[in-house]
Amino acid sequence: MSEESQMQDENRLIAQRRAKLALHRQRGTAFPNHFRRNSYAQDLQDTLREKSRDELSELNQCVAIGARIMRIRSSFLVLQDMTGCIQAYIDRKNSEELLIQEIDTWDVGDVVGISGPVHRSRKGDLYVKIQSAVLLTKSLRPLPEKYHGLTDQEQRYRQRYVDLIMNEDSRAVLRKRTEIIQCLRKFLLARRYVEVETPMMQSIAGGAAARPFETYHNALGKSLYLRVAPELYLKRLVVGGIERVFEINRNFRNEGLSPHHNPEFTMLEFYQAYSDFHDMMDLTEEMMRWVCNEVLGTTSIKYGSEISDFAKPFTRMTVKESILHFNPELVAEDLDSLESARTVAGELGVPIEASHRLGKVQTEIFEKTVEKNLRDPTFITAFPADVSPLARKNDDDPFVTDRFEFFVGGREIANGFSELNDPEDQAERFRLQAIDKQGGDKEAMSYDADYIRALEYGLPPTAGEGIGVDRLVMLLTDSYNIRDVILFPQMRPESSDQGS
Repeated sequence: MSEESQMQDENRLIAQRRAKLALHRQRGTAFPNHFRRNSYAQDLQDTLREKSRDELSELNQCVAIGARIMRIRSSFLVLQDMTGCIQAYIDRKNSEELLIQEIDTWDVGDVVGISGPVHRSRKGDLYVKIQSAVLLTKSLRPLPEKYHGLTDQEQRYRQRYVDLIMNEDSRAVLRKRTEIIQCLRKFLLARRYVEVETPMMQSIAGGAAARPFETYHNALGKSLYLRVAPELYLKRLVVGGIERVFEINRNFRNEGLSPHHNPEFTMLEFYQAYSDFHDMMDLTEEMMRWVCNEVLGTTSIKYGSEISDFAKPFTRMTVKESILHFNPELVAEDLDSLESARTVAGELGVPIEASHRLGKVQTEIFEKTVEKNLRDPTFITAFPADVSPLARKNDDDPFVTDRFEFFVGGREIANGFSELNDPEDQAERFRLQAIDKQGGDKEAMSYDADYIRALEYGLPPTAGEGIGVDRLVMLLTDSYNIRDVILFPQMRPESSDQGS
């Protein structure tokens, strides 16, 4: 069938459904709100699983189900609610004619309320014998013909409401995402962390090297930025004595779209006083194993064709060690000077800008040649201070910081470090970031004078971490595209007009 024929057929079906709705409007029965259900489909399937046909007939348990019609097969309807599916049956020989006529006007996709006793068919399927029924919501647009759901991937993302109706896999990912977030929260609350909320609109975009979204506040008469990270506010709270603090937050970064990136995403950020980045790595190992066991019941995580064993100690290596490990033709001295590192980058096809300092060059080489190879759970440590403006410098080698990133399946899942609590050092790094910003680096941070003032009151030795919740959900649901785990991802404009 051509696209034009499909459109004509759909318009015809919509017209028929609108006519049915018009009849309900004339009778004053359109969109009623008096029906109240008392049972859910999957609960009935679970609690009555062991009951035989005779036992259910004797029990004569009457239920009220509110659900969407997914299939109509003669006298049987397949109904779906938020828990699962159950069948409903209309006895055409013994039911009132008005009831039969009402049900015969229903279409796949309609939301209905039905009441009656629960029975079991000869095939063993549970069903509700309809004694009363009401059309609650008329579905004006027909659902996709194929029961397994939308076949066009982009349409699934644009019309998530249809995707969730049709695809059990999409509903399962949503449920799993909820479980993962609950587990992360439970893990931290059990360790005396306090959950907080910090501003999403900020006068200064700080806390991460990222390009922000800008807006304007009319009453204040000034520009504001959607936060790229809550870090600086959370550390202000540690200064204020909230020594263990976390936030599950939405961040916004004005960057490109990819299977791994969405401009709006969810992060878990947490900070713990009197600890360092080693403590954070240990805590992360413990957290990841616990969440995997709670959500999946195993520490063997399947992602694509690979399986990662989270029960084993996670690999730990420095940025420099990892570059040498995955580029065995190099020696340590190749990365020790700006000139030689630039040469290495050129040989490896890694683009470098004139303004890049040595630490930035090393980091670019790492990102282009190492990240994709970090398949098993791995901590990469000792990131250069050039690219870590908020991390504490290492006491033995001030060129690097006490920072780590956590990788699985070739993707960064988390970033953490011992926090920089020296206000003078932090002020100097802000100054260097401001120079980079003036030089055209749109991801560089601005100078935050109030945060420096907070540090001058005294930030205890502290370590912090941010975990990309979307990427963690991708890992634990075996999802390759970030759009599969975000309910309403950002999409490029459709070529056709919207709302038609």
